[in-house]
Amino acid sequence: MTQVNNPLHGIKLETIVTDLVERYGWEELGERIQIRCFTHDPSIKSSLRFLRKTDWAREKVEYLYLKANKLPLPPPKNETATTPKKTIKIHSANQGQSTKTPTQDKNRSSSADNINSHIWGKKD
Repeated sequence: MTQVNNPLHGIKLETIVTDLVERYGWEELGERIQIRCFTHDPSIKSSLRFLRKTDWAREKVEYLYLKANKLPLPPPKNETATTPKKTIKIHSANQGQSTKTPTQDKNRSSSADNINSHIWGKKD
């Protein structure tokens, strides 16, 4: 697999962080990207350890590096199109089994009052 379209190909994360620290300094870098490894007792080693484990933070650092060096930026990610909706299954003696999305669950009507009504009695 080739990395022709990847402007970060061949650039180490250590090089990226070092360049950003030299360009902005720790204080301004911590203001631009508000993560603890840049604001509280920062060091290259601790930042690299955190960024290698945390994808969202690494993406922010890589984006700032690309922007600062005027390199081509990646296309924006559309998380809603790629992330499937979560469904919640509810089982009740009165209703059987149904599937709801979280937004439907927030907008429940009085039908939710019937759940476990055989145990607690009906509400008036």
